[in-house]
Amino acid sequence: MDIDAIHKALANPLRREILEWLKEPERHFPSQELPLSHGVCAGQIDGRCGISQSTVSAHLATLHKAGLVTTKRVGQWVFFKRDEAVIQAFRDSLGNL
Repeated sequence: MDIDAIHKALANPLRREILEWLKEPERHFPSQELPLSHGVCAGQIDGRCGISQSTVSAHLATLHKAGLVTTKRVGQWVFFKRDEAVIQAFRDSLGNL
């Protein structure tokens, strides 16, 4: 677990919001055609953010590099899910400060 990368990822409010959305994908992305068990399609996240696709991709890459999300490629689409184990380990580490 790269604590510095996680802090960097969480420093941005949009990245925190994306993580919040991914916590309850059925609530925030009800129109996704493929099952949410794959995760949330990057295109769905792009649409919800309301900013350029390249900027959203950079935010998702930062979350992925920090280990806060996992990715799964299905055909031409990339799906994102929270990595709950990493998030919990990070939360636990905060108690040790």
